[in-house]
Amino acid sequence: MAPKPNPGDNRTRSSIQIFIVAGLCCFFYILGAWQRSGFGKADNLAMEITKNTGGDCNIISNLNFETHHGGEITSTDDSVSEKKVFKPCAPKYTDYTPCQDQRRAMTFPRDNMIYRERHCPPEEEKLHCLIPAPKGYVTPFPWPKSRDYVPYANAPYKSLTVEKAIQNWVQYEGNVFRFPGGGTQFPQGADKYIDQLASVIPIKNGTVRTLLDTGCGVASLGAYLWSRNVIAMSFAPRDSHEAQVQFALERGVPAVIGVLGTIKVPYPSRAFDMAHCSRCLIPWGANDGKYLMEVDRVLRPGGYWVLSGPPINWKVNYKAWQRPKEELQEEQRQIEEAAKMLCWEKKYEKGEIAIWQKRMDGDSCHSKQDESQVTFCKSSDPDDVWYQKMETCVTPYPDTSSSALKNFPERLYAVPPRVASGSIPGVSAEKYQEDSNKWKKHVKAYKRINRLLDSGRYRNIMDMNAGLGGFAAALQSPKLWVMNVVPTIAERSTLGAVYERGLIGIYHDWCEAFSTYPRSYDLIHANGLFSLYNNKCNLEDILLEMDRILRPEGAVIIRDEVDVLIKVKKIIGGMRWDTKMMDHEDGPLVPEKILVAVKQYWVAGGNSTSTQ
Repeated sequence: MAPKPNPGDNRTRSSIQIFIVAGLCCFFYILGAWQRSGFGKADNLAMEITKNTGGDCNIISNLNFETHHGGEITSTDDSVSEKKVFKPCAPKYTDYTPCQDQRRAMTFPRDNMIYRERHCPPEEEKLHCLIPAPKGYVTPFPWPKSRDYVPYANAPYKSLTVEKAIQNWVQYEGNVFRFPGGGTQFPQGADKYIDQLASVIPIKNGTVRTLLDTGCGVASLGAYLWSRNVIAMSFAPRDSHEAQVQFALERGVPAVIGVLGTIKVPYPSRAFDMAHCSRCLIPWGANDGKYLMEVDRVLRPGGYWVLSGPPINWKVNYKAWQRPKEELQEEQRQIEEAAKMLCWEKKYEKGEIAIWQKRMDGDSCHSKQDESQVTFCKSSDPDDVWYQKMETCVTPYPDTSSSALKNFPERLYAVPPRVASGSIPGVSAEKYQEDSNKWKKHVKAYKRINRLLDSGRYRNIMDMNAGLGGFAAALQSPKLWVMNVVPTIAERSTLGAVYERGLIGIYHDWCEAFSTYPRSYDLIHANGLFSLYNNKCNLEDILLEMDRILRPEGAVIIRDEVDVLIKVKKIIGGMRWDTKMMDHEDGPLVPEKILVAVKQYWVAGGNSTSTQ
């Protein structure tokens, strides 16, 4: 054991801090090696670690997970008040999605997909237990192998292998699911389908970076677009196609549970370079074109909308689709009229694929829209969408042009148009650059703490309070992606600027459960989140939700004021997480600290594993 530091001996305190950092780095190294080997398959692991670390990992056995504040701050004594220990939930909750619970959904009307929207449990029905992983759960394969293979034990549902057998979605082989890259509209593979789209849409040069895939299935389009430097935000409801979004996330592809119903989608206006529907079963022409108006809201000027499948080319396919040709003809007529009303230009129609492009500005549309008596949305903030009803109106073009948006990857650090135009109060171009530089510094410090951060060990990453997306930008790598969450109660609505950097994200209120399955993320980052939500809702609920969406042996980095972190650490003490409090990279006198945690491996009905 290291000697206890003398409060007056700064050199001793510095040594202890170095001891902690070195120990934690070694701790993460062991953890990564353990996971790569597969849980319970570490016969030669000790020899491997000794070879790679020079035998310098005996420090792990002496890791002390108490708080260290460099002698400047007195920590609370947890022994004074007994910590609350959270028990495992029943095994039936292994895939529990609180706000998309199937039983609760069936109590709501089916009109306009209301029953598939978010319906969160009231306070008295919230679970206050830890969601277990299913028996046999293993760490997902690293990318890009995960694109094609998912361990059966992680999502043990075979229904799609039967329902979509001829469409080449997914196949069950031994103890894994294999994803051949097919889909309902691309049985020859996603790559060939993307090649066809790329003959019309400028995918290669970075003009198209962000894509919204509605009714995404198992997200094969997003999976195969990744190699072309396009990142897709895919969504699908939790419905009869069991686990489609769960499969997407297990594959390492960004996806959320969602639906086009009566509520606006949780994305900012002018966010996506492209939107896509491949036989997504959304009635685009219904409700006076309301769903296409919502796509128009989130589509960037000059962006593209792709529709493949019914009713495109209905004259040839109506028999194969087993639908009346009159019905399909009317459906396409409604879509064409709605697109015309939106001033979209049809660029392509061949086979079962049609592509429209949104105009770069509204000037050329005014006369046409005046003639058609278009109703424009009156809301002063088209980004105010959380639980807001979808409207039958057209979102006006912004006063400032989006034409200054650079191609990716240049746009990652270019000043976003929303910032340059002064659309985000309190954020100037200078403040934006300062924020980017700050996050480069923070991420550099994180990589010293956890050397596996950009190794490919963490594929699915979430930033719970993303701000301007600086954390995700500093981490940018083909090995990972970041879901940038902007809380609905954040001081500034910055998600539009995040998208203008070529990143993806979503609005969310952390007083409620996130729209995803358990065990969706490998690493979760939370900067200032608990200070933001302090006295807004129960911090315990937020931490239990983090545990739900974090994979076994996943990592957490929480950056916040020390007083808040002490409260958080006390709650975590009953959650089967191993933790370490660390000083800010600028030293112990900075009141902001870093809490690093790793979720222990445990499964339903099984024992946990701990590094302690």
